Amino acid sequence: MKKLLRLLYLAPMALLFASCDNGFEEMNVNPNASTSVVPGFLFTRAQLTTVSNNYTGAAYLTIGGSMQHFATYKEVPGAGDKYFNFSYSTGSWALYGGDPATAGAVIDIEQVIAAVKAVPTDVNKLSVARIWKAYLYHRLTDLYGDVPYSEAGKALTDKNYTPKYDQQSAIYADMLKELEQAIAAFDPAQATFGTSDLIYGGDITRWKKFGYSLMLRLGMRLTQVDAALAKTWVQKAIAGGVITSDADIASIAYVDGSVTASRNFISSGLMSTDYVSPGGDNVEGGKFAKTLIDHLKTTKDPRLNVISVVWVKPTATSAYVADTATALQKGMPNAAFNSLPADFDSYSEPNPNTILKYNAPLLVFTTAETHLLLAEAAVRGWYTATTAEAEYKSAVTAGMKHWALFGSAGIISDARINAYLTANPYKTAGSIEEQIEQISTQKWVALFLEDEYEIFSNWRRTGYPKLTPTNYPGNLTGGKIPTRFQIPDSEGIYNETNFIEARTRQGGTNSLSSIVWWDK
Repeated sequence: MKKLLRLLYLAPMALLFASCDNGFEEMNVNPNASTSVVPGFLFTRAQLTTVSNNYTGAAYLTIGGSMQHFATYKEVPGAGDKYFNFSYSTGSWALYGGDPATAGAVIDIEQVIAAVKAVPTDVNKLSVARIWKAYLYHRLTDLYGDVPYSEAGKALTDKNYTPKYDQQSAIYADMLKELEQAIAAFDPAQATFGTSDLIYGGDITRWKKFGYSLMLRLGMRLTQVDAALAKTWVQKAIAGGVITSDADIASIAYVDGSVTASRNFISSGLMSTDYVSPGGDNVEGGKFAKTLIDHLKTTKDPRLNVISVVWVKPTATSAYVADTATALQKGMPNAAFNSLPADFDSYSEPNPNTILKYNAPLLVFTTAETHLLLAEAAVRGWYTATTAEAEYKSAVTAGMKHWALFGSAGIISDARINAYLTANPYKTAGSIEEQIEQISTQKWVALFLEDEYEIFSNWRRTGYPKLTPTNYPGNLTGGKIPTRFQIPDSEGIYNETNFIEARTRQGGTNSLSSIVWWDK
């Protein structure tokens, strides 16, 4: 009898729940959300996320400090200054996924490729997406070494939540193949991403040059592991046509708007961490490094007055003024302090009229870099159309001219450029190694702000410029400049088997001191 009463009680309750659920699934769908991939939107986001992800933690505090462009007196942000706090280096892993609003470029670009591949007339969109995928993955693999590649970003389509880690040698082989095939597939008669493409607005002629320039960069990366293969790809890229005109520079425009996302992420990052107001202490304890400022002063480099200021008070009661005078510029030594130095205000920091402008452009790939790559190719005998000296001079000139894109405070006159070249002539009589050192040291200056990631990779490949490591007490590398970013510990939990296999291949450690495949 009790069982019958229980059934009689539950029956109407079941009917009630059933009626309440009627139409609930439809009501719970966001009417403003897209149910299918919108390739243009996702490609725009992939571009923005790729270049801006983890700038403060990676490019500024880790690479900027270890490459001695920046210094800090504090320990917590001393990832590159004192070789502490590996967590800053793990942040770039968010390119694989994380907060949907700020990360996951890998997923975005995979979805773009899958969507446009299904439409035969979208061949140009597919080619651009493949080129950008190579750009994205070369940053990831150069930071971390062996990483998920062939199976990455496939959780939605293939239900693969534990992708294998591909060897970096295989990743490089595939990236170069992808660049070659994507460039060859362009069709002027077909549609492009148009304004959804923030770099070239769908101009496939310039995308070809970008693709070949990236091929040139990746080919040169192989010099220490396979010189013959490096030569093959370098020559193939040069023959295809790289970026040599300022009209073809790859850049993204930003505006000084009320929406933070519309602002240049470099200026926003620097302003929010260290340089929001002149005088006194700042959040991360940062200033320009002594190594950088001393180099610019010693070589009489006019870029010093474009990038660097010291805040001074003309009188005791007046407001601070940003002074670019050469005599005032002074870099802070790396790893020299553990508390606020008494002369903190006297050290140089970024110029608010160039570097810290919210509407400053982001230079993704410039003629300065391609000319320096061509100069190295000439030194190695892989490029004979011109001389290493001519390419070097073109690189220096281009690198100085680029600062005019930041406004009137960035203009450097031809007279000052020529004076610099006269005072710092190219070492035509030097050995191959001496010439590569000069070229690489120039890259360390020319790509400052533009691409700290590439400076870090080129330093690991060549060993130049020659930087003196710090050895702050308790550092994580034994006084060695960090050479690889650390993969997040979560990978050892959620993708344990593949993570451990990759770690074993790369020397058995997941540390700032381990090295990637091409770093010999």
